[in-house]
Amino acid sequence: MLRLRQFVLFSFGFLGFLLACGPANASFSSTIRDGYDTLSDNVAQTWQQPEHYDLYVPAITWHARFAYDKEKTDKYNERPWGAGFGASRWDEKGNWHGLYLMAFKDSFNKWEPIGGYGWEKTWRPLADDNFHLGLGYTLGVTARDNWKYIPIPVVLPLASIGYGPATFQMTYIPGTYNNGNVYFAWARFQF
Repeated sequence: MLRLRQFVLFSFGFLGFLLACGPANASFSSTIRDGYDTLSDNVAQTWQQPEHYDLYVPAITWHARFAYDKEKTDKYNERPWGAGFGASRWDEKGNWHGLYLMAFKDSFNKWEPIGGYGWEKTWRPLADDNFHLGLGYTLGVTARDNWKYIPIPVVLPLASIGYGPATFQMTYIPGTYNNGNVYFAWARFQF
């Protein structure tokens, strides 16, 4: 009888907890839905109404020396030869939105394609509005030779510094010891 009573009390307590969380759950779901709607609207608008077309030129990959054995970094390619193309726009707040496809030589000197959407909050801290700084993210898909070119989703930070149509843009790929922990940067030219 004691166990039945404990079970009933636990069940009512758990049910009360779930009912109390209902509004928070609905709010969380609404936030996720709103975020997805904003993202999909921004991607669609960038695709349908680009202001610029962009040339991407990979510039550097750097494997964080604190996270690698020297024998590994000595063998890695850190000159990511390649190129890419994209479409971009500036929104009413002055933030950058871009869609891109790029291919470059990875750490093992094998071709790695990547494509996706990027967004950066943009600041123009000087009197000269041509100078700009950016901080944001990219969502995309890449594929690597050492993973048999299976598509891999990526969510990475973005940062940039630019003047006029020329921008130096970069990301950091986090990782574990002897894996990931790579700084990757490229030049982006808007036309």
